[in-house]
Amino acid sequence: MPSIFAYQSSEVDWCETNFQHSELVAEFYNTVSNVSFFIFGPLMMFLMHPYAQKRSLFVHGICLLFTVIGLFSMYFHMTLSFLGQLLDELSILWLLASGYSIWLPRCYFPAFVGGNRLQFSCLVVLTTMVSTFLSFLRPTVNAYALNSIAVHILYIVFREYKKTSNKELQHLIEVSVVLWAFAFTSWISDLLLCSFWRQINFSYMHSIWHVLISITFPYGMVTMALVDARYEMPDQTLKVRYWPRDTWPVGLPYVEIIGDHKNC
Repeated sequence: MPSIFAYQSSEVDWCETNFQHSELVAEFYNTVSNVSFFIFGPLMMFLMHPYAQKRSLFVHGICLLFTVIGLFSMYFHMTLSFLGQLLDELSILWLLASGYSIWLPRCYFPAFVGGNRLQFSCLVVLTTMVSTFLSFLRPTVNAYALNSIAVHILYIVFREYKKTSNKELQHLIEVSVVLWAFAFTSWISDLLLCSFWRQINFSYMHSIWHVLISITFPYGMVTMALVDARYEMPDQTLKVRYWPRDTWPVGLPYVEIIGDHKNC
Protein backbone atom coordinates (compact mmCIF):
# COMPACT_ATOMS: atom_id res chain seq x y z
CA MET A 1 0.00 0.00 0.00
CA PRO A 2 1.52 3.37 -1.03
CA SER A 3 2.26 5.99 1.59
CA ILE A 4 -0.33 8.74 2.01
CA PHE A 5 2.52 11.18 1.29
CA ALA A 6 3.49 9.46 -1.98
CA TYR A 7 2.96 11.09 -5.35
CA GLN A 8 -0.27 9.86 -7.02
CA SER A 9 -1.36 7.92 -3.93
CA SER A 10 -4.81 9.56 -4.24
CA GLU A 11 -7.50 7.87 -6.35
CA VAL A 12 -8.57 11.31 -7.56
CA ASP A 13 -6.94 12.52 -10.76
CA TRP A 14 -8.14 15.48 -12.78
CA CYS A 15 -8.13 15.91 -16.54
CA GLU A 16 -4.87 17.79 -16.91
CA THR A 17 -2.03 15.59 -18.16
CA ASN A 18 0.31 14.66 -15.32
CA PHE A 19 3.95 15.81 -15.21
CA GLN A 20 3.67 17.48 -18.59
CA HIS A 21 5.52 20.66 -17.61
CA SER A 22 7.62 19.51 -14.65
CA GLU A 23 8.91 16.31 -13.12
CA LEU A 24 8.04 17.67 -9.66
CA VAL A 25 4.54 19.02 -10.32
CA ALA A 26 1.85 16.51 -11.29
CA GLU A 27 -0.75 19.01 -12.52
CA PHE A 28 1.00 22.26 -13.36
CA TYR A 29 -1.92 24.56 -14.20
CA ASN A 30 -4.14 23.11 -11.47
CA THR A 31 -1.33 23.93 -9.06
CA VAL A 32 -0.44 27.48 -10.08
CA SER A 33 -4.10 28.54 -10.46
CA ASN A 34 -4.37 28.40 -6.66
CA VAL A 35 -2.39 31.65 -6.50
CA SER A 36 -5.75 33.45 -6.65
CA PHE A 37 -6.58 32.09 -3.16
CA PHE A 38 -3.46 33.78 -1.75
CA ILE A 39 -4.62 37.07 -3.24
CA PHE A 40 -8.30 37.16 -2.32
CA GLY A 41 -8.04 35.56 1.13
CA PRO A 42 -5.69 38.11 2.79
CA LEU A 43 -7.21 41.00 0.82
CA MET A 44 -10.73 40.19 2.06
CA MET A 45 -9.38 39.84 5.60
CA PHE A 46 -8.05 43.39 5.34
CA LEU A 47 -11.14 44.86 3.66
CA MET A 48 -13.61 43.17 6.02
CA HIS A 49 -11.70 44.01 9.21
CA PRO A 50 -13.99 46.88 10.33
CA TYR A 51 -17.01 44.64 9.80
CA ALA A 52 -15.34 41.76 11.68
CA GLN A 53 -14.68 44.05 14.65
CA LYS A 54 -18.41 44.76 14.90
CA ARG A 55 -19.81 41.34 14.03
CA SER A 56 -17.26 38.67 14.98
CA LEU A 57 -13.51 38.31 14.73
CA PHE A 58 -14.17 34.75 13.56
CA VAL A 59 -14.85 36.36 10.17
CA HIS A 60 -11.06 36.62 9.88
CA GLY A 61 -10.96 32.84 10.34
CA ILE A 62 -13.08 32.46 7.20
CA CYS A 63 -10.54 34.43 5.18
CA LEU A 64 -7.64 32.53 6.76
CA LEU A 65 -9.26 29.17 5.98
CA PHE A 66 -9.80 30.28 2.39
CA THR A 67 -6.08 31.00 2.08
CA VAL A 68 -5.26 27.63 3.67
CA ILE A 69 -7.50 25.95 1.08
CA GLY A 70 -5.32 27.46 -1.62
CA LEU A 71 -2.19 26.13 0.10
CA PHE A 72 -3.57 22.60 0.53
CA SER A 73 -5.06 22.55 -2.97
CA MET A 74 -1.68 23.56 -4.37
CA TYR A 75 -0.03 20.73 -2.43
CA PHE A 76 -2.62 18.21 -3.62
CA HIS A 77 -2.41 19.09 -7.31
CA MET A 78 1.38 19.22 -7.14
CA THR A 79 1.62 15.69 -5.71
CA LEU A 80 -1.80 14.03 -6.20
CA SER A 81 -1.13 12.46 -2.81
CA PHE A 82 -3.84 11.04 -0.57
CA LEU A 83 -2.79 13.37 2.23
CA GLY A 84 -3.03 16.36 -0.09
CA GLN A 85 -6.51 15.33 -1.18
CA LEU A 86 -7.79 15.05 2.39
CA LEU A 87 -6.18 18.32 3.48
CA ASP A 88 -7.73 20.09 0.50
CA GLU A 89 -11.22 18.66 1.03
CA LEU A 90 -11.29 18.93 4.81
CA SER A 91 -10.21 22.57 4.75
CA ILE A 92 -13.16 23.28 2.44
CA LEU A 93 -15.47 21.38 4.81
CA TRP A 94 -14.35 23.42 7.81
CA LEU A 95 -14.64 26.67 5.86
CA LEU A 96 -18.28 25.85 5.06
CA ALA A 97 -18.89 24.88 8.68
CA SER A 98 -17.45 28.19 9.87
CA GLY A 99 -19.64 30.11 7.45
CA TYR A 100 -22.74 28.29 8.68
CA SER A 101 -21.85 28.97 12.31
CA ILE A 102 -21.36 32.70 11.80
CA TRP A 103 -23.91 33.68 9.16
CA LEU A 104 -26.77 31.21 8.89
CA PRO A 105 -29.91 33.12 9.93
CA ARG A 106 -31.54 31.78 13.07
CA CYS A 107 -34.82 31.17 11.24
CA TYR A 108 -33.10 28.27 9.45
CA PHE A 109 -31.79 26.66 12.65
CA PRO A 110 -33.21 23.24 13.63
CA ALA A 111 -36.13 23.72 16.01
CA PHE A 112 -34.45 21.83 18.87
CA VAL A 113 -31.66 24.44 19.26
CA GLY A 114 -34.24 27.13 19.90
CA GLY A 115 -32.52 29.88 17.91
CA ASN A 116 -29.42 29.70 20.11
CA ARG A 117 -26.37 30.38 17.90
CA LEU A 118 -23.91 28.90 20.38
CA GLN A 119 -25.84 25.63 20.50
CA PHE A 120 -26.16 25.65 16.72
CA SER A 121 -22.41 26.25 16.34
CA CYS A 122 -21.70 23.30 18.66
CA LEU A 123 -24.00 21.17 16.50
CA VAL A 124 -22.17 22.29 13.36
CA VAL A 125 -18.78 21.49 14.90
CA LEU A 126 -19.97 18.05 16.01
CA THR A 127 -21.42 17.30 12.57
CA THR A 128 -18.24 18.50 10.88
CA MET A 129 -16.08 16.33 13.13
CA VAL A 130 -18.19 13.27 12.25
CA SER A 131 -17.98 14.20 8.55
CA THR A 132 -14.21 14.55 8.89
CA PHE A 133 -13.92 10.94 10.08
CA LEU A 134 -16.36 9.72 7.40
CA SER A 135 -14.25 11.36 4.69
CA PHE A 136 -11.60 8.67 5.21
CA LEU A 137 -14.06 5.87 4.35
CA ARG A 138 -14.92 6.79 0.75
CA PRO A 139 -12.45 9.49 -0.31
CA THR A 140 -13.57 9.41 -3.94
CA VAL A 141 -17.01 10.79 -3.06
CA ASN A 142 -15.79 13.62 -0.84
CA ALA A 143 -15.74 16.23 -3.60
CA TYR A 144 -19.29 15.38 -4.65
CA ALA A 145 -20.50 15.56 -1.05
CA LEU A 146 -18.92 18.99 -0.60
CA ASN A 147 -20.52 20.35 -3.74
CA SER A 148 -23.90 18.98 -2.69
CA ILE A 149 -23.85 21.43 0.25
CA ALA A 150 -24.26 24.14 -2.38
CA VAL A 151 -27.86 22.96 -2.87
CA HIS A 152 -28.75 24.01 0.68
CA ILE A 153 -26.85 27.30 0.36
CA LEU A 154 -28.69 28.07 -2.90
CA TYR A 155 -32.00 27.32 -1.17
CA ILE A 156 -31.20 29.83 1.61
CA VAL A 157 -30.01 32.45 -0.87
CA PHE A 158 -33.15 32.02 -2.97
CA ARG A 159 -35.36 32.44 0.12
CA GLU A 160 -33.50 35.58 1.16
CA TYR A 161 -33.62 36.97 -2.38
CA LYS A 162 -37.41 36.69 -2.33
CA LYS A 163 -37.63 38.33 1.11
CA THR A 164 -35.46 41.40 0.54
CA SER A 165 -36.12 44.65 -1.30
CA ASN A 166 -32.46 45.67 -0.95
CA LYS A 167 -31.22 46.14 -4.52
CA GLU A 168 -27.58 45.82 -3.51
CA LEU A 169 -28.24 42.47 -1.86
CA GLN A 170 -30.27 41.24 -4.81
CA HIS A 171 -27.46 42.25 -7.19
CA LEU A 172 -24.84 40.49 -5.07
CA ILE A 173 -26.94 37.32 -4.92
CA GLU A 174 -27.38 37.37 -8.71
CA VAL A 175 -23.65 37.85 -9.35
CA SER A 176 -22.69 35.23 -6.76
CA VAL A 177 -25.02 32.60 -8.22
CA VAL A 178 -23.88 33.28 -11.79
CA LEU A 179 -20.21 33.09 -10.82
CA TRP A 180 -20.79 29.88 -8.85
CA ALA A 181 -22.72 28.37 -11.80
CA PHE A 182 -19.82 29.07 -14.17
CA ALA A 183 -17.34 27.70 -11.62
CA PHE A 184 -19.35 24.54 -11.02
CA THR A 185 -19.79 24.03 -14.77
CA SER A 186 -16.00 24.14 -15.13
CA TRP A 187 -15.58 21.66 -12.27
CA ILE A 188 -18.10 19.12 -13.50
CA SER A 189 -17.07 19.40 -17.15
CA ASP A 190 -13.48 18.57 -16.20
CA LEU A 191 -14.83 15.31 -14.79
CA LEU A 192 -17.47 14.37 -17.34
CA LEU A 193 -16.04 15.82 -20.56
CA CYS A 194 -12.36 15.10 -20.06
CA SER A 195 -12.02 13.17 -23.33
CA PHE A 196 -13.47 16.13 -25.24
CA TRP A 197 -11.15 18.66 -23.59
CA ARG A 198 -8.15 16.44 -24.30
CA GLN A 199 -9.17 16.10 -27.94
CA ILE A 200 -9.04 19.87 -28.37
CA ASN A 201 -5.90 20.08 -26.20
CA PHE A 202 -7.57 22.17 -23.48
CA SER A 203 -7.67 20.09 -20.33
CA TYR A 204 -7.58 23.03 -17.93
CA MET A 205 -11.19 23.35 -16.78
CA HIS A 206 -10.30 22.49 -13.19
CA SER A 207 -7.78 25.33 -13.06
CA ILE A 208 -10.53 27.66 -14.35
CA TRP A 209 -12.69 26.37 -11.48
CA HIS A 210 -10.00 27.50 -9.04
CA VAL A 211 -9.96 31.02 -10.45
CA LEU A 212 -13.74 31.36 -10.71
CA ILE A 213 -14.47 29.98 -7.24
CA SER A 214 -11.87 32.29 -5.71
CA ILE A 215 -13.64 35.24 -7.38
CA THR A 216 -16.99 33.91 -6.14
CA PHE A 217 -15.71 33.84 -2.55
CA PRO A 218 -15.73 37.64 -1.94
CA TYR A 219 -19.20 37.97 -3.47
CA GLY A 220 -20.55 35.06 -1.42
CA MET A 221 -18.94 36.39 1.75
CA VAL A 222 -20.44 39.87 1.33
CA THR A 223 -23.81 38.39 0.38
CA MET A 224 -23.97 36.38 3.61
CA ALA A 225 -22.78 39.37 5.63
CA LEU A 226 -25.68 41.45 4.29
CA VAL A 227 -28.19 38.64 4.85
CA ASP A 228 -26.88 38.17 8.39
CA ALA A 229 -27.03 41.91 9.13
CA ARG A 230 -30.80 41.94 8.58
CA TYR A 231 -31.15 39.62 11.57
CA GLU A 232 -28.11 40.21 13.78
CA MET A 233 -27.23 43.88 13.18
CA PRO A 234 -30.59 45.63 12.67
CA ASP A 235 -29.41 48.87 14.30
CA GLN A 236 -26.49 49.31 11.93
CA THR A 237 -26.29 50.11 8.22
CA LEU A 238 -23.97 48.16 5.95
CA LYS A 239 -22.87 49.70 2.69
CA VAL A 240 -21.38 47.64 -0.12
CA ARG A 241 -18.13 49.11 -1.40
CA TYR A 242 -15.80 47.92 -4.15
CA TRP A 243 -12.03 47.74 -4.08
CA PRO A 244 -10.01 49.46 -5.44
CA ARG A 245 -12.69 52.06 -6.37
CA ASP A 246 -16.47 52.09 -6.37
CA THR A 247 -16.48 53.83 -9.76
CA TRP A 248 -14.53 51.10 -11.55
CA PRO A 249 -16.59 48.72 -13.72
CA VAL A 250 -15.05 45.71 -11.94
CA GLY A 251 -14.12 45.53 -8.29
CA LEU A 252 -13.88 43.37 -5.20
CA PRO A 253 -16.92 43.79 -2.93
CA TYR A 254 -16.68 44.36 0.80
CA VAL A 255 -18.94 45.94 3.42
CA GLU A 256 -18.53 49.14 5.34
CA ILE A 257 -20.51 49.98 8.48
CA ILE A 258 -21.53 53.58 7.87
CA GLY A 259 -23.22 54.33 11.18
CA ASP A 260 -25.21 53.21 14.17
CA HIS A 261 -28.93 53.85 14.32
CA LYS A 262 -29.88 52.79 17.79
CA ASN A 263 -33.27 53.47 19.30
CA CYS A 264 -33.29 55.60 22.44
